Amino acid sequence: MELIIIVLFYISLFIIGWAMIGYPLSIKLLGKIFQIRKLEKDYNHQPTVTIMIVAHNEEKVILEKIKNVLDIEYPRQKIEYLITSDHSTDKTNDIVREFIVNNPESKIRLYEVQERKGKTNAQNEAQKTITSEFIVMTDANSMMDKNAIKELMAAFTSNEIAYVAGKLLITNQAVSSVSNAEASYWDGDLIIREIEGRIQTITAGNGAIYACRKKDYHEFSPIQSHDSAMPLRYALEGKRAIANHDAIAYEKASEVIKDEFSRKVRMNRAILKYILPDIRVLNVFKYKWFSYFYFGHRTCRYLLWIAHLTLLISNGLLIQESWLYLLPFLAQLLFYFLALVQSIVKSKNKYLMIIYYYFITIMAQWVAVFRALSGKAKPFWEKAESTR
Repeated sequence: MELIIIVLFYISLFIIGWAMIGYPLSIKLLGKIFQIRKLEKDYNHQPTVTIMIVAHNEEKVILEKIKNVLDIEYPRQKIEYLITSDHSTDKTNDIVREFIVNNPESKIRLYEVQERKGKTNAQNEAQKTITSEFIVMTDANSMMDKNAIKELMAAFTSNEIAYVAGKLLITNQAVSSVSNAEASYWDGDLIIREIEGRIQTITAGNGAIYACRKKDYHEFSPIQSHDSAMPLRYALEGKRAIANHDAIAYEKASEVIKDEFSRKVRMNRAILKYILPDIRVLNVFKYKWFSYFYFGHRTCRYLLWIAHLTLLISNGLLIQESWLYLLPFLAQLLFYFLALVQSIVKSKNKYLMIIYYYFITIMAQWVAVFRALSGKAKPFWEKAESTR
């Protein structure tokens, strides 16, 4: 029994340490080794494109978003715009219809989903109406750089590349401790993704800006998100999902902890599925670096919720065996205590903010797991008002 507890302790410690420290450091080292591999681009590659904007009750930002995409620099004869309304009940649809009537030359279409089943379902339905060679997906509250489409298309230099993710920049990092913590995390993760894509393929994209070929589009379950599902599927098909960080979108992060917590719960709604989504991921001989990337960047992160619990319990049981186990146990108690203190005092101390941000990340995973096991996980969510 004691041996089992010891093994559980060290496995839990490894999962946490590898996810948060070991893997990021190893990727940065690999980035230096593989510096010779640069992102190839072909700016003469300008195929037909449909920009799909998925919206649910986005009356506050939809007009700004429409004007934003119309300002994008790309041959007008090769681009169209599809507003996919996921059963909006506010003025979103009316605003879009009015704009279309007043600007008939704009090449904007409105697709109305009749039953709200979430973003992925809305994309599944609307993509059937698209005839363009490529689809660019973006959110209503994400404003795109003028050269974003050119950059996305330029990265599709071969049929091997099936997916290109752009770079999301947080515009309100300095507004609150919550947005600051999210922006800091995101900056670090962008570095990891860039290196993964340069070496072979990324393990996840972002919903603010990404593109794929229409013929490569796959209809995923509504509970899944393209961010996680698309790169994984393409990698298992022997194709590549890469990042082009010159294709930029701008977005506000959550400014209050309630919004950020809800966002993280929603992001993890399929967490149990993605711990090991397909046994083939383990085949390092076939999938090479992707197997390594997925284990470190996804599997270990998706196990943080249970790893922290098993680490605390096993550590507590091992204290009587050696005083050496007392130190990590006290460190864990200090972590939870500081997270509790920060939740009360809301200090602007950088280190307390990081501890609390990480704590709510773990708690959000627990809530997502509970909802998944109890059948309460939903494919849709209510937008965070602080991000609009």
